Amino acid sequence: MINRRTFLTLSTSAASGILLTQCVSNSIKAQSSSSLTSSATQSSVGNLLEVDLEASFDQVSIAGQKAKLLSYNGQIPGPRLEAKPGDTIRINFTNKLSQPTNLHYHGLHIPPTGNADNVFLKIQPGESFTYEFTLPKNHPSGTFWYHPHLHGLVAEQLFGGLAGLLIVRGELDEIPEIQAAEEQFLVLKDFALNGNQANFQGHMGIMLGREGELLTVNGELNPNFSIPKGGLLRLRILNASTSRFYRLKLEEHPLYLIATDGGSISEPVELSEVLLTPGERVEILVRGEREPGQYRLLNLPYDRTGGMGGGMMGRGMMGGGRMGGGMRGNRSNTNTPQTLATFSYKNSVETLPLPKQLIAVPELPEPQETRRFTLNHGMAPGMGMVFLINGEPFEMGNPDTVVKLNTVEDWEIANTGTMDHPFHLHTNDFQVISRDNKPEPYRAWKDTTLVKRGEVVRIRIPFKDYPGKTVYHCHILDHEDLGMMATIDMKA
Repeated sequence: MINRRTFLTLSTSAASGILLTQCVSNSIKAQSSSSLTSSATQSSVGNLLEVDLEASFDQVSIAGQKAKLLSYNGQIPGPRLEAKPGDTIRINFTNKLSQPTNLHYHGLHIPPTGNADNVFLKIQPGESFTYEFTLPKNHPSGTFWYHPHLHGLVAEQLFGGLAGLLIVRGELDEIPEIQAAEEQFLVLKDFALNGNQANFQGHMGIMLGREGELLTVNGELNPNFSIPKGGLLRLRILNASTSRFYRLKLEEHPLYLIATDGGSISEPVELSEVLLTPGERVEILVRGEREPGQYRLLNLPYDRTGGMGGGMMGRGMMGGGRMGGGMRGNRSNTNTPQTLATFSYKNSVETLPLPKQLIAVPELPEPQETRRFTLNHGMAPGMGMVFLINGEPFEMGNPDTVVKLNTVEDWEIANTGTMDHPFHLHTNDFQVISRDNKPEPYRAWKDTTLVKRGEVVRIRIPFKDYPGKTVYHCHILDHEDLGMMATIDMKA
């Protein structure tokens, strides 16, 4: 399925950054905050959002301590960027890392070419590059994000801390009940530390998908958030972890889903818990209808590896590191719920009902073509595991799938391996039609969806607007770096 030379290229590329902490130059320092973005949030002014963004490896604040991590503008998470449909976004990017890198605008419907969402760009250490693109006037409002996407280094650079929110304000924000709700942003991200610097972990961690023992929300351990008594709290949640799944539950509170990756759903859906795989986002309303007190946001147990990692991770083969905040173990299938944040009631407000209607999600027409993709992995003697789509690893420049613009296709994604894989498509959102031939309970726009081991998920994709090449891949980013990615060429 894969020859030794190809596997060596893939595995060497993905593992090359394990020694980042040894090889990074001591002379590479972040600029002072006064010369970078001074605010944690940058919003467009006069239909232009212009930001200076710098990637560096330096001391930052994390979970109440100082540690040497990768960051944008010295912040964990990076600055939150906010724009509106029709706005131009200009990002003056500087790479102060010892490795090449680039930027991916995850979830945005913008060109995959030139200086827009071009994942084939390579910005070398010390170089600067200006990204510029305009959001379509009909771009949905939603919770999006930015992170590195240079193949072979994606997982390491995200694991080290490079991620930030990108919010598009629009129609959903103008619904009266949502406009009146309090709003909080939660970036869920795990880290691994060795003393006071990043631990990029070893071979076994990369094969299974790296997880860190330090679970943070907005770079903090168990932060406190408030719920308005009688009112609504709007939570916008991003899983910015490289591999970790989050199975979220708020004690004694139902969760009312109002938006997924690609924006609003048609009406609120009541859920008792939410599973977020890497790269996914949700927007949730919480009603302030309980007695005053403290309520924990929990990460419940979930086994994404089919038991493959249990013994190996338990013996520390994923690469240890100093534990933090009493949260021990980096196993995603731990049997102990983990506290991510605490919510307390404050201030009584006038009772605010849930919105009855949100924004209609259209039913897509029947597909003109149906394709099938198989996710699996293989072993190379003496080297370990490699990850595959349709039996092949990623090869740069190879147009694996060619589609026509202004068509609709169904893709059947079959996971025949032993681990769960979140499937992500760039540029165009899709709707999940069915799982193992069982229809999805509601329509939603997605760019990332879980395909459990043994499962077949059918998605429906309208290809529109932008010709050019981009990629689809597993969003356990170590798996992507080790081959589970392919190129799509969208032709006019």
